[in-house]
Amino acid sequence: MATSVFNVRPATNRDAKAIAQLHNATVKEAFKGMLGDLDVAIMPLAERERYWAEAIQYAEPQVQVALHGAKIIGFVGYDRSRDDGTPATMGEIWAMYVDTDFWGLGAGLSLWDAALEGLIDEECTHVSVWVPLANDRALRFFELAGFKREMATAKTVPIGGVKVEEIRLQRALG
Repeated sequence: MATSVFNVRPATNRDAKAIAQLHNATVKEAFKGMLGDLDVAIMPLAERERYWAEAIQYAEPQVQVALHGAKIIGFVGYDRSRDDGTPATMGEIWAMYVDTDFWGLGAGLSLWDAALEGLIDEECTHVSVWVPLANDRALRFFELAGFKREMATAKTVPIGGVKVEEIRLQRALG
């Protein structure tokens, strides 16, 4: 297993607002190139905060945060796969975002290490993640982490009034 660069810990209810703020900011940046001049429809902060507070409270998904000092600079949500027909041993990265100031510095790797450990603890044998085909940075990250594209899974999803092509990537754990 790779060595983590950033400290990662389980999220607490106190973290929900910081996670929501980071989520909105990074979604906007990550999707900017895919949506052209359209402004990404960001979920209202209060609604996003409520979502993450519930996720943290009920551990669905499980949420870990990466820290730079005391500041949350990234998060990952992971749990069992939400895809129909997948076995109980299939995990999924539901969301993973890192503050743009920390892109390429190892925060994503630290979050992936934490998710990998958590999924193995949950007795998952495989993990998947859905990534927009136009998100070269995310595709490259997950492929370097050993994920393989499942070409037959490509689908179109609406994001901010624009249709975005997504594909599922998968890898074995262990």
